[in-house]
Amino acid sequence: MTIKSDREIVSVPDDVELPRLLDFYELQTDEHTQIAEFYENLDDDRLTTTQCTDCGEIHFPPRIVCPECTSDDLEYVNLPHEGELFAFSEVRGGLPLGLSEHDVPYVVAAVDLGPVMLSARIDDAAYDDLEIGDPVSLKIVEIDGPTDHERVFYRFEPKEESSA
Repeated sequence: MTIKSDREIVSVPDDVELPRLLDFYELQTDEHTQIAEFYENLDDDRLTTTQCTDCGEIHFPPRIVCPECTSDDLEYVNLPHEGELFAFSEVRGGLPLGLSEHDVPYVVAAVDLGPVMLSARIDDAAYDDLEIGDPVSLKIVEIDGPTDHERVFYRFEPKEESSA
């Protein structure tokens, strides 16, 4: 993976010893996860998930076996980069010491993309500035530390209104 210069970089501090279980972002290579293709696509600015080629069901997060028909014949399909807020909440409780990137408060939401609904952090927005149905767009961030593996993850942010 190559770091894209136009992306925000978020950090997991390396000066605080975090047990591996407190690192919220999984290792994203073939040797560490069977959904590495999801992360490769995300690194290429594509939000994807799996669709079963036997029964047609689309699943998020990506799967290696279809939970509907138990087939393992799945393919990656593109998801929209824009959706709308279905529900949201403000996180006010603290996280483990050293995770300053997750300073509270911040907003988490259920985002309706049409084919799937997923949960995500909403960046660049305060709880009081949001409403159900607000449009949001994909934001991909680079994850820094505490491993030697390059990692990315998805978030959303309020969609900028176009002036007409």
